[in-house]
Amino acid sequence: MAITLPDSRGLSDEVLQALRLRALHGIESGFSQADVARLLGVAGETVSRWWTAYTAGGLQALPQERTGRPVGTGRTLSDEQGAHLQLLLDTKSPSDLGIAAPVWNRRAVRDLILNEYGLRVPIRTVGEYLRRWGYTAKKPSRHARKQDPDEVREWLEQTYPAIEKLARAERATMFWCDETGTAADAYPGYGYAREG
Repeated sequence: MAITLPDSRGLSDEVLQALRLRALHGIESGFSQADVARLLGVAGETVSRWWTAYTAGGLQALPQERTGRPVGTGRTLSDEQGAHLQLLLDTKSPSDLGIAAPVWNRRAVRDLILNEYGLRVPIRTVGEYLRRWGYTAKKPSRHARKQDPDEVREWLEQTYPAIEKLARAERATMFWCDETGTAADAYPGYGYAREG
């Protein structure tokens, strides 16, 4: 069974510093840079960079700052645009805003972003924004809105057995239809709403 190490980009500064020190200790103990990198779950180039900095200037020369883009940079939508879109998602329906969709799904949100800001965003990115904002996919319930549990129980225990008995006596064929399937406003697709 292979153990998968977490992505080191998500580690805290303290843990990264400990990894750097362990890498240097491993190389000083005779392990190759490639072996140290594999063992610690970092790129070989990273270990090489740490070792080069250490041999050139000691521990003080080790990189302390994070590499890569800071979290949140490179996003298509600004924080203000995101807050405005969330307000619309919470207070309006797609049809209120001229979008041809019965619920807020990723395509409807993509159309909203295009209408509001003129930005074309891939469906996958829309899903990432929705997840980041705390929205999850919701599947509509599949029962009648005005269903009374007591009436359902009475139907199953008394009414239906009587109908079935009568149909058998008359050699009749019974046909069934699901009222949710015939509702004019039935929509079995997923929509997004706040988690919870």
